[in-house]
Amino acid sequence: MRFQNLDLNLLVALDALLRERSISRAAKQLHLSQPAMSSALARLRTYFGDELLVAVGRKLELTSRAEVLKEAVRDVLMRVDTAIATPPAFDPSASDRKFQLIVSDYTVIALMPHVLALAARQSRSVRFDLIPLLDRPQRALESGDADLMVIPRTYALPDHPTELLFEEDFCCVVCNRSRFARSGELTLQQYGAAGHVAVQPPAMDKPTLDSWFKQRYLKAKRIEATTFSFAGAPYLVVGTDRIATMHVRLARLLRKSLPLTLFPLPTSMPMPRMQQMQQWHKHRSRDPGLIWLRGLMHEAVVRMDTEPDQNLPG
Repeated sequence: MRFQNLDLNLLVALDALLRERSISRAAKQLHLSQPAMSSALARLRTYFGDELLVAVGRKLELTSRAEVLKEAVRDVLMRVDTAIATPPAFDPSASDRKFQLIVSDYTVIALMPHVLALAARQSRSVRFDLIPLLDRPQRALESGDADLMVIPRTYALPDHPTELLFEEDFCCVVCNRSRFARSGELTLQQYGAAGHVAVQPPAMDKPTLDSWFKQRYLKAKRIEATTFSFAGAPYLVVGTDRIATMHVRLARLLRKSLPLTLFPLPTSMPMPRMQQMQQWHKHRSRDPGLIWLRGLMHEAVVRMDTEPDQNLPG
């Protein structure tokens, strides 16, 4: 099929080439031979009157025209996929669809076991691919490489729909053998003077990261260790007098396997509750499979919060 003398099949090849910046990887993605992909690139260059991909050293880089085309082509293909390729109904018991979710390790531990348990009751063939919150995960959502993103409201994309999954509080975690656990209290003065373990999520740019630290660690004068992992933070307080400020649900889960004592945040140290959102691409709001998954996520929150051991001591 052609539109304005362009073979529309070439748009799929163009999308792969612009995303992969590699003829061989794009060919592999589309299950084509490398010569066939090279031929497609030649035809695209002729049509657009532009090189699109140029060699810079040992890499291929996008031309300015290709940079403009990249998002436009992806948007067109996502609209086609939503309007034509997506089935009108979704039956989980008969589907082998793979859902790709961008999640933090906090979400993997606290929520995803409940999602998978509920999904298993309805389907033995639906699959889940959990993608880490690495370099600018929002791009994966916008490009269609991810179906759903679970992220705090502050970091959600402004141009795509969101739903509130749950709210989360924070607490302080110390080792059972620490001086704070032995004394049975943690004051604001003690908090400020102690050594701390801080989480530095890798997906954040510098302004966002600065805001993150001001919100969570403003009262902490000594950051003695940082980690990319929410789940890793409490391991780094074991055997020390350090403090980790972390999500209450995750702290309660990890207390079951680590020698930890949990304290509420010190008085006069307000920290806003985290609003954990699920977000999807605006063109996929009517995707029946995604509607099923979003409903499953809400059911999983209810299941997560009916688990025992939900009382914060102190």
